[in-house]
Amino acid sequence: MTRLLSNVCRRAMFGVFGFVVSASIVAAQTTVTLNESKAQVVYATLRAGAYANKNYPTTLTTRAADTADNHRLAMLKFDTQNGVPAGAVVTSAVMTLTVKGGSTASRTIGAYQVTTSWTEDETTWNVRRIGQNWISSGGDLGSLLAQQTVSNTAGTKVKYDITPLVARAVSGALGSSRYTRVALVDLGTASVDTTRDFYTPDDTDPARRPTLTVVYGATQPVPSPTGSSTTLRVLHWNTHHGGVGTDGVLDADRLIKKAASFKPDIVSMNEVERYTGWGNYDGPAVLAGLMKKYTGRTWYYKFTTATGAAKGNGNLIMSRFPFDSTEVRLLSHNRAAVDVVINVNGRSINFTSTHLDADSTSYRLAEIGELTSWEKGLSEPRLIVGDFNAWPGSTETATMTNSYVDSWAQAQANGTAVAYAGNTAGNTRNSRIDYIYYSKGATVLKLQSLQVFDVRDANGVMPSDHRPLMSVFTVK
Repeated sequence: MTRLLSNVCRRAMFGVFGFVVSASIVAAQTTVTLNESKAQVVYATLRAGAYANKNYPTTLTTRAADTADNHRLAMLKFDTQNGVPAGAVVTSAVMTLTVKGGSTASRTIGAYQVTTSWTEDETTWNVRRIGQNWISSGGDLGSLLAQQTVSNTAGTKVKYDITPLVARAVSGALGSSRYTRVALVDLGTASVDTTRDFYTPDDTDPARRPTLTVVYGATQPVPSPTGSSTTLRVLHWNTHHGGVGTDGVLDADRLIKKAASFKPDIVSMNEVERYTGWGNYDGPAVLAGLMKKYTGRTWYYKFTTATGAAKGNGNLIMSRFPFDSTEVRLLSHNRAAVDVVINVNGRSINFTSTHLDADSTSYRLAEIGELTSWEKGLSEPRLIVGDFNAWPGSTETATMTNSYVDSWAQAQANGTAVAYAGNTAGNTRNSRIDYIYYSKGATVLKLQSLQVFDVRDANGVMPSDHRPLMSVFTVK
């Protein structure tokens, strides 16, 4: 998994976690320092290619190499579960690394959230622990938290502000495990040797070890609103390889600027590229960064490639609500679905993005069977959105509507379906093949409207070969 990023894409990247604490409610502050090997921090280096099954528990190295065999990323796990009280309000969390050495003069190293747990002396490029594969080879990387330019001068201190991740881990918002898991990834252009070595937690000098410094305090509980309702604006768009418009130009900025103008709360996107021939960069992070640019707010995101591999095209969810949990389910015929749980108006909502096979009805029906079977194990209410590559009236659509409601059809029946002149059928491509479904058991969701947007510019050019659609729900 070679991770390449142009300067333009780097500028588009922003932090994708947000956490705000009111100073008026924070009590006395406590500072803890986590840097003791094994007791407070564990580590490993993952190496690709021919070394993808080898465990490296004694080095902390990054490298964006020109061959898979030489590509490396570094993993750290800090014990914020036992080191910071559950529910404490984290006001600052800074990770400090010390450079041990390296090749070329400077490299851009990003710090990513790692979304699944792993074991220090068992993890490899392929597995997170013995018998348990990563969902995506090379580590299940979530949001880009921060990035720094790192020299090769021994003793250089590199600091990453990872407050949002630590705050959510400590609060329990990421699940029952409250550990902080981070991956260090070289974001620069691959070349013959781009190595960065960092001192490890096993170093005899505590001043050179990776350190997480956390400042926290108690806070007064904020009462949850009751008896109120709010709206949820759900946008779906097949991006055509990350924003290739009908003019043949790849322009992610154009795509996201238009998407942001619809003021969505949560967004599903298909055909987002991560390190492919369409764009040799981290597309999900770039798109989330652009959403922040055009909305002025932080966006949480979760991505999976269609095959579960570390690179390829796949499905992206971006949300202005933080995720309570996330999960990826691989489907047959190299397709996948990604699910997140968000909390809106006190309700936990399962939101799934998928993209079904483009050519075969039998393949699509198999994928729908796998998808709906999986969804039965997820709590209500549930939304499934995506490019189903199936027309209204098809067997695939009839199968979905056995247990899910087609938002466009329901909005038409309600008189609240909106498209535009020349597209009264609400076609999203050559027909209506993109859908926003909600489960028939989703009684707390009330559909207000659905709109298919006209995104042609003055020259008739669209940012993608698909049109976006948005459902607006009341959450009771």
